[in-house]
Amino acid sequence: MALAPRLEIRQGQSLVMTPQLQQAIKLLQLSNIELSNFVEQELEKNPLLDRDERADIPDMAAESADRERADASGDTGAESGGDTGGDTGGDAGGDDGFSDADTGQLSLNDASPASEMDSGFEDMYPDDTGSDRTGAAGAEGDATPAALGGSDWSASGGSGAGGAAPDSDLDLESRLTRDQTLHEFLTEQLDVSVFDPAKRLIGRFLIDCVDDAGYLRFEDGIDGLVDIADRLGVELEDVEGMLTVMQGFEPTGVMARSLKECMALQLAEQDRLDPAMQCFLDNLELVARRDLAQLCKLCGVDEEDIRDMIAEIRALDPRPGLTFGGETAAPVVPDVFVRAAQGGGWTVELNTETLPRVLVNQQYYATVSGATQNKDDKLYLSDCLQSANWLVKSLDQRARTILKVSREIVRQQDGFFAHGVSHLRPLNLKTIADAIDMHESTVSRVTSNKFMATSRGVFELKYFFTSAISSTDGGDAHSAEAVRHRIRELIDSESPKKILSDDKIVEMLKLSGIDIARRTVAKYREAMNIPSSVERRRQKKLSA
Repeated sequence: MALAPRLEIRQGQSLVMTPQLQQAIKLLQLSNIELSNFVEQELEKNPLLDRDERADIPDMAAESADRERADASGDTGAESGGDTGGDTGGDAGGDDGFSDADTGQLSLNDASPASEMDSGFEDMYPDDTGSDRTGAAGAEGDATPAALGGSDWSASGGSGAGGAAPDSDLDLESRLTRDQTLHEFLTEQLDVSVFDPAKRLIGRFLIDCVDDAGYLRFEDGIDGLVDIADRLGVELEDVEGMLTVMQGFEPTGVMARSLKECMALQLAEQDRLDPAMQCFLDNLELVARRDLAQLCKLCGVDEEDIRDMIAEIRALDPRPGLTFGGETAAPVVPDVFVRAAQGGGWTVELNTETLPRVLVNQQYYATVSGATQNKDDKLYLSDCLQSANWLVKSLDQRARTILKVSREIVRQQDGFFAHGVSHLRPLNLKTIADAIDMHESTVSRVTSNKFMATSRGVFELKYFFTSAISSTDGGDAHSAEAVRHRIRELIDSESPKKILSDDKIVEMLKLSGIDIARRTVAKYREAMNIPSSVERRRQKKLSA
């Protein structure tokens, strides 16, 4: 059969991920910090995007004090406050708890080039197609504030409290001085202790090798003091001498090269570094193995002295450098707040502080496009307007989706909010996805890097999804997280004279109606960094 080229026309269907749809998916899985950074980048490169900094936004709280709240009820799964089902979208006619009257700042211009986008939100969120998100165009010459900042994003869908940026004049935190670092503290001591410039150079090099815990950690390419001497062009004795001097600096134990040396420096200051203690430090691995008999033999002391040495070691600071300020850990900023409602149930609302406020400057677009004659410039402005409108809609839909998923999680896990971890129910992504008519992948993206503030603490949304452990009596399954909590409670309350083995824990759990295997108990115990029964018996024996 001869091979010859030919033309064919075929019709088929394929899934196309447009750039707009890819951006919407990307925004959905970003954390609030990553989202802020992304919006800042868009503000820099898109001239039609403005940050919404209107002063009247905080006043919205007073205007909406009597709004209805959609509160997730405890047992029935219904919601108090007028809404039902926990669904914020999908009803025909836009009756989804977020009408145009509630989110007037989200209105977009129908006549804008955004209507020519090659992909719509119905491709990703088919349940929201019934709601009319577009409003009438503003008066000619006025900027249509297609802004995300116009709504408060509470569970009721109306305007609510919060969202006011702190007054820069009253931002006292930005005016506070930072804590002194370990390197600065060591440098101060070096400057008042050593006056020889060559020795100071050695000292500053050694300080640069100190990590946050206070230990001397050599960087790549440096293998000990010999390499430091070669790099600085000095004698090894000079480097060793400076290290000896600097190991006398505060905090005691700093500049040590190992845990043994750190403890030895602290014990020497307390005049407790006798030969027996030095031998004890040289055999710390025996302490980890609880081999007291071998320690007694090597140190030449009895078991009571070994116990006293262990008590002294425990009183030392293994990381002396951590007493100084370093990089301040950024606190977790919750995306969702859950509060008890007055009439029962729970109030679920978004943290408006984490929602970027941006608007599309239609007035600037009208001014510039009217004065532009070049075809490429007009195309550029059209693309910028399309991108800006899509970003605003993406941020809007992201907020609605997070709220929708959070409300359903609260409804499913009402026992946890009311009674604690022991009442956490088994839950998976499919259950939430089916309840709110979304895909599991969308729920997975929403619950990644998002946090919920409750009366019991701040939890990642992923925390509420746990596997199921069957019940011995055929009743409701138990959450794996609740079982782990129960195991920790049993171990914490065990008697020092009667340590619970894994088999005993299995028996006690089965008496409580939890059908679990011994290997599962061991896996959960190890995941919580709880030692075995043998190790716990040794620890409690030493501390007795």
